[in-house]
Amino acid sequence: MDRRWTFWIDRGGTFTDVVGRTDDGRETTAKLLSASPAWADSAVEGMRRLMGVAPGAPFPGAQVDAIRMGTTVATNALLERRFARTLLVTTRGFADALRIGDQARPDLFALDIRQPEPLFAGVLEADERLAADGSVVEALDPTALGARLAEVAPDYDAVAVAFLHSDLNPVHERLAGRLARAAGVPFVALSHEVSPLPRFLPRAETTVADACLTPVLRAYVDQVQTAVGEAPLWFMTSAGGLVRASAFRGRDAVLSGPAGGVSGVAATARAAGAEAVLGFDMGGTSTDVCRFAGNLERRETAEVAGVRLRAPMVDVETVAAGGGSILHFDGDRARAGPASAGADPGPAAYGRGGPATVTDANLVLGRLDPARFPAVFGPEGRSPLDAATARAALSDLAARMDLPGPEAAAEGFLAVAVEQTAQAVRRISTERGFDPRDHALVAFGGAAGQVACDVAEALGIDEVLCPGQGSVLSAWGMGQARPTVLRQAGLEAPLDGAGLGAAADLAARLGAEALAGLSAQGIDGGEVQVRLGLRYDGADAVLAVPPGIEGEVRQAFEVAHRRLFGFTETDRAVLVARVEAEAVDATLPPPVRATPPRRS
Repeated sequence: MDRRWTFWIDRGGTFTDVVGRTDDGRETTAKLLSASPAWADSAVEGMRRLMGVAPGAPFPGAQVDAIRMGTTVATNALLERRFARTLLVTTRGFADALRIGDQARPDLFALDIRQPEPLFAGVLEADERLAADGSVVEALDPTALGARLAEVAPDYDAVAVAFLHSDLNPVHERLAGRLARAAGVPFVALSHEVSPLPRFLPRAETTVADACLTPVLRAYVDQVQTAVGEAPLWFMTSAGGLVRASAFRGRDAVLSGPAGGVSGVAATARAAGAEAVLGFDMGGTSTDVCRFAGNLERRETAEVAGVRLRAPMVDVETVAAGGGSILHFDGDRARAGPASAGADPGPAAYGRGGPATVTDANLVLGRLDPARFPAVFGPEGRSPLDAATARAALSDLAARMDLPGPEAAAEGFLAVAVEQTAQAVRRISTERGFDPRDHALVAFGGAAGQVACDVAEALGIDEVLCPGQGSVLSAWGMGQARPTVLRQAGLEAPLDGAGLGAAADLAARLGAEALAGLSAQGIDGGEVQVRLGLRYDGADAVLAVPPGIEGEVRQAFEVAHRRLFGFTETDRAVLVARVEAEAVDATLPPPVRATPPRRS
């Protein structure tokens, strides 16, 4: 009898990790380069190898119960500026709003401000207007807009529609969306669906990003689905939940891979009995850090490659300091990253002409044993790690830095990488009001174990947890996640009995919508979790708290505000700014328990 398989996959920028679990409970793993001339797709190749499928044989999708996957396709598309040609349709007078932005200056003293190029390739203004309460001031003329869309549609792959105040009344956006589809545009994103919260600028920016990324993401998803045939395919969202391949969108994909790592960190913490941990995931391209203290921590906004997104996502900080980060010396200072050697050519030790990297520094210092690595390197992918080439690359840097040898250069560059990582951990802990010394450090990813003790020492942490699934924990974490559907809406009601009543009514509607979203993916058993977003009247910072009676909700908000900002304001009104309802699949068996981690 053929075995049944479930696969959990993290397709990263450098490596793809595959965990296969059979119906008898056994787990096997594979780690492949994400880009190689030897295979069309690393995720599919990894599954084929674990199942023992012969080259050229069809993929046995009927033997697979589920494939759960996280991918960096959307993130890489942003970094490389390789996405769908997109038209922005917006209210007349707001064509330049996204170029102007919010006038933030990342470098306060820079005299030459260089803004990243906008994602959209063109703008079309529509004669329409809604008032601040959502009432119609000027109705949209479908004949005029339809004619203009039909004229320009052949030049674009996607349309992003973002009208003023459409979060309160989407009637004009829905009409514009129908006109765009009728004009033949392959993909249309509507802002009230993509980011259904107040404030035009973040809503429009997120909608444009979704329109740019979703067609690229769909192409990859369709490629994988075609390769695996009838096997059920799920993808991890940035918020830490799973969705069917058909529902996976660009807005939800920028932290798809790291979200699996957060799930793995949570399972590791529970297995170790740790109350609070800091996750430290050092891979080939970057380092991701997160915090877990009983609940997945989320945030609402992120900036990736100069692009701002507003969507629920796990709270992860990322720095360009991975094993493949390129080592530089500009004559004054040593740097590790942000550029990465990637999977091809990879570090100098890969034997493909790559530059010196953090991996080469670890190899020179004896922290890596070439004998423990498979012979998959070199020009033809059949050679072992090349320690001599790594040493030569570090020797060149040592000569330029006037250091006595490659070991001295390696130690210096690793010290730089460690401090970069420690700074990221401080942003996720100290800057959120938490002392890192009160946490254990969960070290995982292919490169974390080589520097975990150095990072812990820099932060004053005295316990490091090394999970048994450490090198593939992000992939393994995909198996701990559950299918979810999350719905949000703005409210802006005072925190009192009437406001909480309105919040409860809104939560009931959003919960029903979320359950319907689960049902549309074939899941009929779901539990709804509700969160409120509160802020002071006149302030921007919205803090998430659980629902309850007025006194409990206010106290939870004040505790969170004091921890984050160091003060509370008793004389300022508190508003319920938004409501969030998340439907979680309750039909799955309990997640697989993590192997108890080793402590060091």
